[in-house]
Amino acid sequence: MDYIKRMEELVKLLKQYNYEYYVLDNPTVSDQEYDSLIRELERLEEEHPEHISKDSPTQHVGDYLKLDLDEIVHANQMMSLADVFNYQELREFDERIYKTIHQKVEYVCELKIDGIASTVHYEDGLLVLGATRGNGSVGENITKNCLTVRTLPKILKAPETLEVRGEVYMQKDVFDELNNERLKNNQSLFMNPRNAAGGSLRQLNPEITRLRKLDHFAYTLVNPTNYGIHTQYDVMNFLKSMGFNVNPHYKLCKNIEEVINYIEEFKEKRKTLNYATDGIVIKVNNLDLYDEIGYTVKVPKYAVAYKFPAEIVTTKLKDIIFTVGRTGMITPNAVLDPVLVGGTTVSRATLNNEDFIKSRDIRIGDYVRIRKAGEIIPEVVDVDLSRRDPSLLPFEMLTHCPECGMELKKRDNESEHHCVNPECCGRILEQLIHFASRVAMDIEGLGEKQMELLYNLGYIKDISDIYLLEQYRDDLLTLEGYGNQKVQNLMDAIKKSKENKLEQLIFGLGIRFVGSKASKNLTKYYHSIDELINAKYEDLIQIDDIGDVMANSIVDYFKNENHLKIIEKLKSYGVNPKSVVKEKEFLPLLGKTLVVTGTLESLSRDEANNLIEENGGKASSSVSKKTSYVLAGVNAGSKLTKAQELGISIITEKEFLEMLKK
Repeated sequence: MDYIKRMEELVKLLKQYNYEYYVLDNPTVSDQEYDSLIRELERLEEEHPEHISKDSPTQHVGDYLKLDLDEIVHANQMMSLADVFNYQELREFDERIYKTIHQKVEYVCELKIDGIASTVHYEDGLLVLGATRGNGSVGENITKNCLTVRTLPKILKAPETLEVRGEVYMQKDVFDELNNERLKNNQSLFMNPRNAAGGSLRQLNPEITRLRKLDHFAYTLVNPTNYGIHTQYDVMNFLKSMGFNVNPHYKLCKNIEEVINYIEEFKEKRKTLNYATDGIVIKVNNLDLYDEIGYTVKVPKYAVAYKFPAEIVTTKLKDIIFTVGRTGMITPNAVLDPVLVGGTTVSRATLNNEDFIKSRDIRIGDYVRIRKAGEIIPEVVDVDLSRRDPSLLPFEMLTHCPECGMELKKRDNESEHHCVNPECCGRILEQLIHFASRVAMDIEGLGEKQMELLYNLGYIKDISDIYLLEQYRDDLLTLEGYGNQKVQNLMDAIKKSKENKLEQLIFGLGIRFVGSKASKNLTKYYHSIDELINAKYEDLIQIDDIGDVMANSIVDYFKNENHLKIIEKLKSYGVNPKSVVKEKEFLPLLGKTLVVTGTLESLSRDEANNLIEENGGKASSSVSKKTSYVLAGVNAGSKLTKAQELGISIITEKEFLEMLKK
């Protein structure tokens, strides 16, 4: 059926866009285009709920980048916000709230800072933990780096124990200063302040983070009613009283029309600020109404983010070039006359695929209008036909791979062309780069340029050859820029990668559709690469977030004899990690969703959530009909009340620990 194929296509596209945004800090589509696709998928899933995929992006916030940083399970989920792009959608948001609670509400408006969402924990007034949002449920421990953020207090003005969420960002003048310094040192430039802040915050060396001069705006207090606070406006005032840096432009609005007036005021004013903003966050002021207004899986219904229209400029399209990805996908890219867009110079923009180009009738030599997608990544919007030279020829898609020359194929129901030659040098090089990248095997010293050099010299032909580079040590020493110390560091990094986790190896193999999160999920059920090789489709499909398409892709990958030979070589070179996750049959909470509320006697909330995850369960921050148990401690609040109303089983800490023993 056509709608099933469309749902699968949307899931695939949106997962890729989520990966680019959350993991790479490098989105390739605009918020408007993403929002249009997610809404289409939501509509199809509402009409055909029996076909909702377990790994549908409507069921998850995003993804997170796993470096050598500890994972932090958020006791209270860090949710995303739904986007709106015009005043009609904003008024519809207001109407939905009225229909739900049958009363008019006030709103608090805040500038949406274009930075990295984070959460910080304080005990008795001292900063003890900092973490990224990650996928909303699990983030990264960035405590040491948070201690270097200039405007984030390390000691509060009162000895309170609390959790505060906010945005880590880089000021525009700091960004310019950083890029000027990188230019002098012949280093690649950061694309924008958000990209620079994200890379800085995830540094393994906090001294590097300190030198990047990051700043912080606080905007949310977790469990504010515990502190006697019942409005968002009072939350902001409380945060200021504790010493937090709160953006000064927040405002209490009596109705949605005042919200619109606020947005109009900041459409131009925001451009004069020394930090990047990409919208306005609108929240219902009365916190006591939040549970009644409700939540979806990903977003609260009491708040939205209004996104400013992207700046659009016109420039000339000089050429269209093509790149080959590690899966063989061919991507056309626009080569442009350099032009300033949103404060940065743009000379390249993505054209996505043949259908994208032909639907807009884009031709080489045209004057095209481009914008920053989400004010980050440049994309071609359309063509200025009034300036078209009539002699320009219509676009024709490549028929053969630009790297190996093999005829390209277009799979059924897909827009992209692929090179299906497994020996294609372009595909192989991208695979090698992916394997050694930070998000996979994290081999420092094997970046894109270094890998391309070693590949072209014939030292590395497939991923297993990385572990034989020692035999080329003398040859490496003859290369420009490769001294004794650099070569030794590279050998040490390669050796260290043998100790990586199984999930890193699985992700590094580059199995189509298998991202970092799916790789980790697989290790809960398969404890070695050999077990995964022998996995059956029927078993894979039962795993959370592993849908039909991904399960088939995994099975097909390990049917390939060449893949199996490379894996055997990796094992013989000492790359054969094992998962330490408990056996599936010994996971007492498998398939159960638990919510922790109140103060436990022997466990912190993070420790309890970790135990839930380790024993096969899902740790959730909100109570719903899908909740299996609520683990209630002392001073349990509204979550306990809601669980009682829904008839959900409530367990004590003692009962919880007994369940784990079973």
